[in-house]
Amino acid sequence: MGSRLKLLVVEDDDALRDALLITLESVGHQVSGVASGPAALDFLARENVGMVISDLRMEPMDGLHLLAEIRTAKPGLPVLLMTAFGDVDKAVAAMRGGACDFMLKPFEPKDLLAQVTRYAMAPPAEGLIAEDQCTRDVLLLAARVARSDVTVMLTGESGSGKEVFARYIHEQSPRGSGTAPGPFIAINCAAIPESLLEATLFGYEKGAFTGAQTAQAGKFEQANGGTLLLDEISEMPLALQAKLLRVLQQREVDRVGGKKPIALNIRVIATSNRDMREFVQRGAFREDLYYRLNVFPLHIPALAERRDDLIPLAEHFVQLHRQGGKTGGGRVALSAAAAAKIAAYPWPGNVRELQNVIQRALILAGDTIEADHLLMNGYTTSTTTRLRAEEPIMAAATVGAEEADKIAKAAPTVRDMERQHILDTLQRVGGSRKKATEMLGISERTLRYKLKQYREQSYL
Repeated sequence: MGSRLKLLVVEDDDALRDALLITLESVGHQVSGVASGPAALDFLARENVGMVISDLRMEPMDGLHLLAEIRTAKPGLPVLLMTAFGDVDKAVAAMRGGACDFMLKPFEPKDLLAQVTRYAMAPPAEGLIAEDQCTRDVLLLAARVARSDVTVMLTGESGSGKEVFARYIHEQSPRGSGTAPGPFIAINCAAIPESLLEATLFGYEKGAFTGAQTAQAGKFEQANGGTLLLDEISEMPLALQAKLLRVLQQREVDRVGGKKPIALNIRVIATSNRDMREFVQRGAFREDLYYRLNVFPLHIPALAERRDDLIPLAEHFVQLHRQGGKTGGGRVALSAAAAAKIAAYPWPGNVRELQNVIQRALILAGDTIEADHLLMNGYTTSTTTRLRAEEPIMAAATVGAEEADKIAKAAPTVRDMERQHILDTLQRVGGSRKKATEMLGISERTLRYKLKQYREQSYL
């Protein structure tokens, strides 16, 4: 049957809803059931599911209205509608509105299970962290487009995880799953010299140029039957872009020095950290190639926009890179103070920067990573210690050592002011964490870590 999925059934007929739940649970899925559209929307606001299975005729909100609301809130979430024979016209309208499919009542349990297997979003792959709703929404779209064979353009800042999502699309596609999955081949168009990029992409025959002592298949041929990732496609030279366009149009490649084309059966995913439309407008990227690659655009948000992913990602990297490597060493914990520091930092280098910071911290830490082990913005532990040690000396030069010592002890730090601001805000909203996070502009996870830290420091 495949992996265990989390599903939501929306059906106002109690007996039918129970029957659907029993059928889906019998093969191991985790299923919840509600009796109306509004109840479904309330559930989806709290929980993440891989698919919604809904009746079409319901009161006070019918299935079409529910579908429209889901498309707005969670555009990638698959919705399967159930309807009676007389509602076929509405079912067609539902398909146009974004439903993945519809089933005519009555239907066999095996048919329902087949539809779920076909359309439900698979859970995140190992190593892909998706705790933030922003990330989950992208993941839903990635899972849906994975089932097709269209070309995908992934955009986002450097280090945001575009290749991770590209691999996820491949793994969830027919090309990357099953008993004999096809290859996933990646090439960074910015990392290979222009003089070598054509031969690397398209391959070459023996004697095609000086040093070509044997024939060599290019990345396109190596990806046959699977997926080719063209990383940082915006950096490809214009002359080569024309040849790439021909390959994508004809689905065949000519090796350098070759005499006959080689047929291709591949899926192409491209990535860029640039504004591709701006590149096209100033003539740095071919417009026809852009539209050939941008069939299904998917933007990966910066890490600063995925705040609820921060701590889970950090914990993932802690265990991935813990002392002793991937398979050795004991478990290393992340202290509350370290978690609060991670949550407060803007991470301009995105996921890649977070991973680097954690790797550095593991070199300095023992069983627990503390805030001082997290070296960001070029500061080192010795630099921080030296600056703290010099502060009273600098003050003594102007007001005297005794007075400077009093100032150093009495002056509130930025951390003190932040703590007081958070506690004052909580008091103003009567202790409501939800209202406090809205006023403070931080996530509930960040607030929980900060309050835990304050309790440990006896401020609460």
